Amino acid sequence: AAPPRAADAASPAPATAAPPAPPAVAVGESSRTRFTPVARKLLADAGVSADRITAVPGARVTKRDVLEALTPARQQPAAPAADQRPVRRERMTTLRGTIARRLVAAKNETAMLTTINELDMSAVMDLRARHQEAFTAKHGVKLGFMSLFTWAVCRALAEMPVINAQVSGADIVYPEYCDIGISVSTPKGLVVPVIRDAHLLDVPRLEAAIQALAERARAGKLSVDEMSGGTFTITNGGVFGSLISTPIINYPQSAILGMHTIKDRPVAVDGQVVIRPMMYVSLSYDHRIIDGRESVTFVIRVKELLENSTVEWLHL
Repeated sequence: AAPPRAADAASPAPATAAPPAPPAVAVGESSRTRFTPVARKLLADAGVSADRITAVPGARVTKRDVLEALTPARQQPAAPAADQRPVRRERMTTLRGTIARRLVAAKNETAMLTTINELDMSAVMDLRARHQEAFTAKHGVKLGFMSLFTWAVCRALAEMPVINAQVSGADIVYPEYCDIGISVSTPKGLVVPVIRDAHLLDVPRLEAAIQALAERARAGKLSVDEMSGGTFTITNGGVFGSLISTPIINYPQSAILGMHTIKDRPVAVDGQVVIRPMMYVSLSYDHRIIDGRESVTFVIRVKELLENSTVEWLHL
């Protein structure tokens, strides 16, 4: 059949009685639109005129089209504006502000780099397990890992003094002593009490000093002098489960040793795969005065000392 002429398409349809116009579902309609019987029945049941359904000329309107047209669009709840969402604001404590400034200073004033190695903790753990009771009975304190690490660090610093040094203007200052900072987490933040002349102390006295300072730190009773100075710092993220990290230098010091959690891992020993308690240790250092050879040599020396720790360290 020939397509209708333009004049025919534009001529009005014969007038018919129509029900009162319902709320608009859609607008516009073409005389060439075709409705399936089911679609027309749905429109009639809803009291909606076919004129109210929008369709492409020549298209076939189905039941699904009518149902979609009769279903009002779901209104999605508008997301609150970014500046209307709740936030909580609190001012930094004096301690947190001091920590923030020192950490930024360490990043800005040093050329920080980190070297990482792993340590077989078998000897240290065996030493502690075998002699804990005797150590506590004789020295009045429990043997922890930190005192053993501190003792080994002091020995390694004596062999590699640049790790213990600091930059002062155009000079490098080499302290002939080891004041070791021990990081302690407290309810108010991280503090670093300092063990003076740690190189002169044996393991029992180091353990006593560490525990006393840690207790004072957690009670908020450290003096400014007890947190000042320091030539080298040891931090232990392992108590929180840290597997590995790159600790930030406690500026103006030039290096910091990070201890981490102990995990059983397969390692090769004499051509055999065995399970050993292993710990990653990381040394962050100021590359301005400490070269890679020196940093790695220092970590290896700490590793050698601890992997060969003996009961003589305990002074039983």
